[in-house]
Amino acid sequence: MEFLEPLTLRGPNVTLEPLSEEHHDDLVLAASDGELWNLWYTLVPRPENMRDEIRKRLRMQAEGSMLAFTTRLNDPVTGEPGKVIGMTTFCGIDLDLPRVEIGYTWNAASAQGSGSNAQSKRLLLGYAFETLNCEVVVFTTHWMNFQSRTAISRLGAKQDGVLRAHSRTPDGSLRDTVVFSILKAEWPQVRNELDRRIASRS
Repeated sequence: MEFLEPLTLRGPNVTLEPLSEEHHDDLVLAASDGELWNLWYTLVPRPENMRDEIRKRLRMQAEGSMLAFTTRLNDPVTGEPGKVIGMTTFCGIDLDLPRVEIGYTWNAASAQGSGSNAQSKRLLLGYAFETLNCEVVVFTTHWMNFQSRTAISRLGAKQDGVLRAHSRTPDGSLRDTVVFSILKAEWPQVRNELDRRIASRS
């Protein structure tokens, strides 16, 4: 299983392509759409920190602990990959089980509620379960990030628990981390519901 080989995942409305430093300016514009870095419970980089964030993700990818993507909306006319709206990754990779986590995800404010998140997750989950044959896919988020918790639940993931005082945020406060997962046996039903939701928006 080639977990860490960069690849492009393309759906009808969203394309996930390998992250590169060439995406820097477009990612700054995407993060500036809503000034996402001001949400204290998220880890969206400020414009001046975007290059460092890209390099960090690429370094983790080279070390084998992450597979990083840039998220694009497809052009509604041509279907070709268009505007950059954010980033996402496979992380928490365990080759022996196998398992992956989908995380380090953010999308521009104007793309939120558009269905792009569900479509991105559909691509990642499909690859994880159907190509990598994962036993489980994990999601984590800040307890206070109610929008993220709702979105993860709507994917069909089940909440496993809350890790109290699990880590510190950049401002020094303690983070309670909510853990969700989808098991391989649950994927067919999750996939069917995701496909229904995506089709209803097209």
